[in-house]
Amino acid sequence: MPKFLQRRWHGYHTVWAFLLMLVLIIIVSSYNWVLGVASLFLAGTLCFSMLQAELSFRRNLVEYINGLSFRIKRVEGEAVSMLPLGIILYSEDRTVEWHNRNASDIFSRKTLVGEELQELLPGVVPALAAGGPVKREAARDTGALKDVRQEITVDDRYYQAVIIPSERMLYLYDITELVVLRERYEEEKLAIGIVMMDNLDEAAQGMDDQQRTSLIAKVASEITEWSKQFEVYLRRLSSERYLMLLNHRSLQALEESRFVILDEVREMTADLKVPMTLSIGLAYGTESASELGALAQSSLDMALGRGGDQAAVKAGQRLSFYGGKSNAAEKRTRVRARVIAHALRDLMQESDKVLIMGHRTPDIDAIGASIGLLKAAQMYNVEASIVTEGPNPSITRMLEQIKRDEELYSNFITTEQALQMMTEHTLLIVVDTHKASMTMEPRLVQYASRIVVVDHHRRGEEFINDAVLVYLEPYASSTCELVTELLQYIHDKIKLSPLEATMLLAGITVDTKHFALHTGSRTFEAAGFLRRIGADTILIQRMLKEDLQEYISKAEIIKHARMVYDHIALVVTSPGMKIPQLLIAQTADTLLGMTNVVASFVISERPDGLIGISARSLGRMNVQVVMEKLGGGGHLSNAAVQLEGTCKEAEARLLEVLAEIEAKEGLFE
Repeated sequence: MPKFLQRRWHGYHTVWAFLLMLVLIIIVSSYNWVLGVASLFLAGTLCFSMLQAELSFRRNLVEYINGLSFRIKRVEGEAVSMLPLGIILYSEDRTVEWHNRNASDIFSRKTLVGEELQELLPGVVPALAAGGPVKREAARDTGALKDVRQEITVDDRYYQAVIIPSERMLYLYDITELVVLRERYEEEKLAIGIVMMDNLDEAAQGMDDQQRTSLIAKVASEITEWSKQFEVYLRRLSSERYLMLLNHRSLQALEESRFVILDEVREMTADLKVPMTLSIGLAYGTESASELGALAQSSLDMALGRGGDQAAVKAGQRLSFYGGKSNAAEKRTRVRARVIAHALRDLMQESDKVLIMGHRTPDIDAIGASIGLLKAAQMYNVEASIVTEGPNPSITRMLEQIKRDEELYSNFITTEQALQMMTEHTLLIVVDTHKASMTMEPRLVQYASRIVVVDHHRRGEEFINDAVLVYLEPYASSTCELVTELLQYIHDKIKLSPLEATMLLAGITVDTKHFALHTGSRTFEAAGFLRRIGADTILIQRMLKEDLQEYISKAEIIKHARMVYDHIALVVTSPGMKIPQLLIAQTADTLLGMTNVVASFVISERPDGLIGISARSLGRMNVQVVMEKLGGGGHLSNAAVQLEGTCKEAEARLLEVLAEIEAKEGLFE
């Protein structure tokens, strides 16, 4: 502040001081007029001096303000021109009216006046559309118009564009360094993975120590070379498990390569009776290393639960699967079945009652497995019940046979009865599914304190994570096969009636398409055990007989079939044609029997209004991956999904997914 402002001494207090002096002069004059006149002269002189000082102050103040205003205007113009950011004013027709010097430097042009923003900054034109003349005036009235920020690229440089629609002004900040640092930060974020030889015992069966060591060394060498190629730090944890440390950039490269190590190891050991396969679990997206480790283990469990020979990548909310083209390898040892059986026995004995529940619209496999577990609980005198929702076309004949056994049928209860029976010590066993949303009554899963899952489907992203016991084996043909094995270990002297054994064998028969698909040695061992204790194969044939009208309906659907990708049969039914899910699945099964058909897809509207897609294959194509991309799931050779919309929309989505898979990795092995 100038010194003359600091020395300023005037105002109302000065006026009051002179008035006081005038009063004193009048008083003095009444006593001595000579002294009064002298005092008046001195006061007048002082007043004149003060007035001159005030006028001088005002002149100096005006000169100072004028000079300061001139300096501000001059510096303001220079600053706007020299600021390290671009400023552009545009007209209502989105052409440049004025810009500063930095804006012309950004675009490497002498002048931008008259240029269209569409040519200069095509990325910001959509944002400017919201600030047109009409909308701008309306927004100005309501005060709702807001600045718009957007990142753009000009000649390999990154800029933050700040658009002020109310002023038709645009700022450009250079943020190249910030963007480069941000991208580098994202690329270098930590990812953790676990690599596991998921069938080492099976592949090395019959080998001596030297051959086994040689096999492990051969696979380890291949894994090490692969890790070096993708800049992954690999640390051996055990003979069959490795820890991976990598950054996001390396993880992206691995995903783009579709984890070729899976195919390389399988092909390298193809001469073995059981080729060696790997399972990989990877996690990325959280800041905590301990949380990343837990997610990596969870991803590995997911890959193993889907049958192994694949990689599962958990990145934030995204869960991706790679590989999984081969069928799950059958475990030749029954040690796990024995351990699970003993654990299940203990859980049953500790419970006051057992509730057994399958998926919605249960099939013969779900009901057969439920009956087997019901018998297991009853052998230990534990109250048990099977939760059902009434008959459906796939189990009508089965329920007719069960109703003839009043004692067995009395154990079937409704979902409402089950909810009323549920207590803190009730054991809930979920069969033939591992997704809570697909169970017959999700509220039972929510209320149960102890849950056991027995399933043969490949593990999906949704899972009942709080289950106390999980027996999920994708290699098994059916849940009935798993339950049959458990029954052989759960009690020393298992006793099944011929009807109960028949229901279990029926579940195996249906899921294997009369022992044609998904069968292993243990499948036939389980079937042999059931046949020995009285399973009636003739009764199974009667239950599975096909209705003539259904056969005709199936033929009508097949008439619409066409071939895509040379070996895929695709059926899309006519609009308004409503077909039960069971018939859709049966039609897909029938199409597999046609010449040159490797996989089949049947799309039709269901009675409930949803669009059902059933997918089947003979093993050369992984239809589970296709259905998962549409939101469904299932097995490598047996999968399905339910969608909203029309059949044409579902067909378009399916063909889009098939084209994507064909372009990336091919549809067939």
